[in-house]
Amino acid sequence: MKTTSINTPQSEIRLKVGDRASIKKTITKKDILLIAELIGDYNPVHMDDSFAARTRFKGRIAHGELITGLISALIGNVLPGPGTIYLSQNIRFLKPVRPDDTIASTVEVMNIIQEKRIVQLHATCHNQHDQIILEGEYTVLIEDTKDY
Repeated sequence: MKTTSINTPQSEIRLKVGDRASIKKTITKKDILLIAELIGDYNPVHMDDSFAARTRFKGRIAHGELITGLISALIGNVLPGPGTIYLSQNIRFLKPVRPDDTIASTVEVMNIIQEKRIVQLHATCHNQHDQIILEGEYTVLIEDTKDY
């Protein structure tokens, strides 16, 4: 078991305000089925073409969790990266996402609280028509990995 002194200074967060990262993904009907199975949400607006065609959306839409999952993947894998822990999120869904939409997700560092190892991020998702479909703020904790 590794032990460290509580007086050991933490390593500095190697991010700066304005740092950005992006990923792209095309949402498929299979993605929608997989998230439905994972979370147990079989709302017909997501699953049934006939039902969804009669709604305000005029067709199937992806689960919101599928889109926020893209942001989660970006935060956990790229920026800030491995070891990042969510503290809070405040998101707004602005447009529906449909099967075969290509979503570009971007996070940008807005603020760093070094002494608490907290980073505040702004996130956006755009579809292939450059329409903003999600916008939000995320607060995350950066793990101090210098001892690993």
